[in-house]
Amino acid sequence: MALSTNEKTYLGAQRILALWFPHLPAERIMRQRLGRLWRSRVTNATPPLVFSRHENNTQYVVALDTRAETLGLRLDIGVAEARAMHPLIEVIEADPEADARLLESLADWCDRYTPLVAIEGRDGLFLDVTGCAHLFGGERTMLDNVSTFLSNQGFDVRAALASTPGAAWAAARYRSGTVIPLGDETEFIAPLPLAALRLDAEIRTSLQSVGLRVVGALMNTPRAPLVRRFGRAVALRLDQALGQVEEPISPRLPIPELMAERHFADPVGLVDHIEALIVMLARQLKTELEKRDQGAKRLELQLFRADGIVTRLAVGASRPLRDAGLIQKLFRERLAAAANTIDAGFGFDLIRLCVMACAPLAASQLDLQECDTDGAEDIALFADRMSARLGDHAIHRPVLLESHWPERAVVPASFSTPDALSLDEAESLDAFWRKERPIRLFNPPEWIDVTLAEVPEGPPGRFRWRHASYRVTRAEGPERIAPEWWRESLPTVEKKKDEEGEDYERRRKQAAVEKMTHLTRDYFHVEDADGRRYWLYRQGLYGMSKEPPRWFMHGLFA
Repeated sequence: MALSTNEKTYLGAQRILALWFPHLPAERIMRQRLGRLWRSRVTNATPPLVFSRHENNTQYVVALDTRAETLGLRLDIGVAEARAMHPLIEVIEADPEADARLLESLADWCDRYTPLVAIEGRDGLFLDVTGCAHLFGGERTMLDNVSTFLSNQGFDVRAALASTPGAAWAAARYRSGTVIPLGDETEFIAPLPLAALRLDAEIRTSLQSVGLRVVGALMNTPRAPLVRRFGRAVALRLDQALGQVEEPISPRLPIPELMAERHFADPVGLVDHIEALIVMLARQLKTELEKRDQGAKRLELQLFRADGIVTRLAVGASRPLRDAGLIQKLFRERLAAAANTIDAGFGFDLIRLCVMACAPLAASQLDLQECDTDGAEDIALFADRMSARLGDHAIHRPVLLESHWPERAVVPASFSTPDALSLDEAESLDAFWRKERPIRLFNPPEWIDVTLAEVPEGPPGRFRWRHASYRVTRAEGPERIAPEWWRESLPTVEKKKDEEGEDYERRRKQAAVEKMTHLTRDYFHVEDADGRRYWLYRQGLYGMSKEPPRWFMHGLFA
């Protein structure tokens, strides 16, 4: 069924699933070398891995694999000391960006459980699974399912579930596999060390110096002296872990307005099957959209591969829509455009269709053939399909903007909805298009070298563009287009101490005129000896400023 992520409720409180990957850098390297089943391929001859960071002309150990930990090595010692203790270790330069990309891919896979997934530090994830556990057989089953899959992919994962992010974080690191019932946070966290509260090392050292070594000791300490001596961070972390202060998590991706999904025991991979599933999911979303009198403006198809890779395909709509057939047509174009980049692998075991943005969509009057009377829907669908296949900036339409320059007078078709124009606006737009304009417009315009031109305001006789020379045989123009005075700010002029204010203002206005003159464009419609037609313009005027005018190629005619 279609679920609204904003309407999901849970009979109890918030439930957070915390995941911790203590050896993520080493697992990234071993998966690259030996594949996701690397643990079964490691032999006694495989050297332990140590990851280093260069700081203050010294190499420090910043990460270890499991075998290096069993040797007694620890973080933050020098690499030279580690080599002296165990000469056979393999030292690798740390790559935090690669580790972050791997963590992002793990977060992508976790989206199958909930869209509320947040990155926690450099090696952890938070999943807000409030109201989701029953879809996977309960909290214990969900926890075991996540842990089993990630272990099979070669990751050492520690997982726990609680009602607060703080308690779940502590359980994942000190009691992995624990599901803390609602209300048992105090009893669970009391015997844990102070590090379970995510306190800085300096604060922990200060607390331990006065005999406070476990969380339970902090609970029994009067709050006022504790805060006065050690700061508010101690009380805040304690209250967050116990649920007395709310700690929100920030999802890494936008939350869908609506979504519908389908799980498969046997993964699917054929495009025809995916398109059929899109129609089925779109029909589920249509029911919810009709209840809201809304239509989808942006949709996203999420394909979850069986081995954890996630593919996301998004389409936009210039007009709100909820018809399943139209949605299928848009994604058909998007799938065709991405055919070379989508790798089904062993197939997709989960397909989800999300409505990322909505807009009001009231019922409209149809004619006897059940068609809209003005044909605007067909035009919008054509623009949307082309945008889905070629990209958002492939289709443009003219709009009335406060600009004379051609490159500022168009916007992507999928980003705006054609509205009814007033009579004056319609006449202005009609007058604009009565002037012949090129079918292809370069943005930005391309510089050309004019070797011969009629001075001061005539068309070019010869020009060089893209390493080729052209001779102009016919020309029309000029058509002058000046820059918008409200966009171009007046230049500042250095003011001397002995000058009067009126003289300064006169020189300032003169400089402004020179600047506007230099930016003025004179457009020419020219034809070369082979009959090809171009739209050129000269920026600036000969003899009107210190800088000579420049020529640009702005468009091509049919």
